[in-house]
Parts: sequence; C-alpha cells; structure tokens
Amino acid sequence: MAYDQRPHPSMATHVKQSLRQASQALGVRDPLPFMGSMIDRTFARPDDDMAYADNQLAPGAVPFEPSFSEAEPDVLRFTIEPSGPGASPVARRDEATREMRRLISPLFGRDALRWFDSRSEEWRGMSGLGWMHYGAWFGSAFDEDGLYAAKVYYELAPTQIDALAPSLARLTRMVMTEMPGLMPIFTSIGCKRDTASQRVTFMHRGPLALAALGPLMNRLGIGHQLPSLMRVVGVALGGRFELPNGGVLVGLRDTPDGVEMKLEILLASLPDLPNRFLDLLRLGLAERPRQVAALERWLSAFGVDDAGEQGHFSVLSVRVSPSSQARISLYVRPIEFEMRDTLEESREYS
Repeated sequence: MAYDQRPHPSMATHVKQSLRQASQALGVRDPLPFMGSMIDRTFARPDDDMAYADNQLAPGAVPFEPSFSEAEPDVLRFTIEPSGPGASPVARRDEATREMRRLISPLFGRDALRWFDSRSEEWRGMSGLGWMHYGAWFGSAFDEDGLYAAKVYYELAPTQIDALAPSLARLTRMVMTEMPGLMPIFTSIGCKRDTASQRVTFMHRGPLALAALGPLMNRLGIGHQLPSLMRVVGVALGGRFELPNGGVLVGLRDTPDGVEMKLEILLASLPDLPNRFLDLLRLGLAERPRQVAALERWLSAFGVDDAGEQGHFSVLSVRVSPSSQARISLYVRPIEFEMRDTLEESREYS
C-alpha cells in the first residue's frame, strides 16, 4: 500500500478559512483583503509543522488568537505573532510596524499615521536588538465597514518608560511604586477610525489576591469598581479569588474618562479551572442578555461552543474604568489550531 505523498496545505489556508467563516457568521467585512498577505507570510509552513507551537503568544498552539469583547460585541478581533516560526524578534517587530503603517495611513488618515509614528519611535529604531524575546504581536479588528482597529504590541524594557507619553510614564512609575510586584512587559499602541490610545501591561510576580488590588485601584480613582471586578472573576472561576504566580497581567491606559484597568487572567496557569467555566461566564453576564447573545454568536462563529473544552480558552480579561463596571473579553484557541496533542504524539513515536 502506497503512502499518501501529497504535501500538506499551509497553515495560512486554515487561518484564512477560519476568518472567512467567522466574518460571515458575525456579519462583518472579510478581513482577508486587508490581512491576507501578512497571514500568508506568517503561516506559510505546512499545517503539520510543529515549529508553530514554539511561540510566545499562544505556546503549544498556532499563534493565532481570536477574542471576544463585551464592549465591542459585533467586532471580529484577532492577534497573531507575525513572520512565522524561527523569525527573529527584530523581524517580527519590523513586520508588525510595517503592517500597521500600511493599514492606517490610507484607511485612518495621515494624522493617525503621524500619531502612531510619534508614539512608536522608541520601538522602531535600533534599541532592543539584544534583549527582546519575541519582538512584537499584531492585532486587528473588523466590523461591517472593514478595518475597525489595528494595534502593535511591543516588548517594553524598564529603561524605555521615559519614551512613553508623559502621563502614561508617570502612571507607570506610580503603579510600580504602589505595587512593586508589577513589572512592565509590553506596550500596545493602537488606532481606530477616530481615536488612538497606548496601554502599558504589567506582569504580576507572585500570587495575587484580588482584594490586594484595592489600594492601587483607589489611587487610580477606580476603587469603587473592585466589587464589580471581583464578582465577575469569582463567578467565572468558581469562587477563586487568588491567582497564581505568573497567571496575572494588569494593563493600564489613560482615557478621557480616567484610567482604565484591564485585568488579564492566563487560564492555563490555574490548576483548577472549573469544568463549567463557560456556563459560569454566561451566568456572570446573565443581567446583560444582549452581551450573552453576542458571546454565543461569537463562540459559534469560531466553533468554540463546547463547555467541556475549557482548555481552549486562553485568557479571561476584565476591564473597569471610573464610569464603567466590569466588562469581559475572552481569548480563545480554536481546536483546529491546538498542537499539544500532536506534539505529544510526535514525542511518543520519536
């Protein structure tokens, strides 16, 4: 019996098919006319190439991470680690920067491009050539009119804090003084059609009890939102209010409304994520039926509608601001892009 010698299709074929199907299900513009060339370059290798699993965005899976946002429920959002396996951090940083400039100049205008260039100057030059681990990630979002937002996530060294916008630099230093366990690890610089913003994200070193965020949130003017945040997290995690070492990111940005805080829980770090995680998350949104319906539609669009597949949920994000109670975002790894089982099989036969 002859073995099948046909070459495997590239991973780009699967990523593009997933995005095309999701855009149709969500009623948004097809992202491929905007992102197709970058996807082709990033996922050019065959779909069975184990090198995809070695990445910093979604370790053990293909570096393609769709996400649902309660604040933007009808938007198709996804993040990738650009340039493919084996690319240098500098190559990823440069690719993400080029794509950002290519997209926002004709679609969002020259003012948006000038703003991005001024904010990203520190991360586009020769700095960071030796210390970077992955370089950059690239995020994009699409609605019924086309490209809604684009964003670059740049690695951030403590020595680069002064290169942030002055108000964000002051905020970053204040946070590090108030909670020394928080260490800045990346900055995200994003543009939408009519707005732009920059966020700094910190990794928390050591376990974190959610209540310990209270003093920092008070300093930021959002302490009154701590009960809302704890309620959403507590329900979704089955009563867990303490998060393990390496399992928490905290993002902060200035907005016209004041400081917005984004708590990100890396679900793979939890030893006891409830089997009914998705049902519990729905329960936490029960008072907002429109958001529940949007979440269901989004999960179905990406084929992630099995509550028993909780291992494929990567991040639960909860945002609060002075005038907004907790709103969730959910990041997933669709089952067809998981490579852990294939990695285990390859080890067994090696």
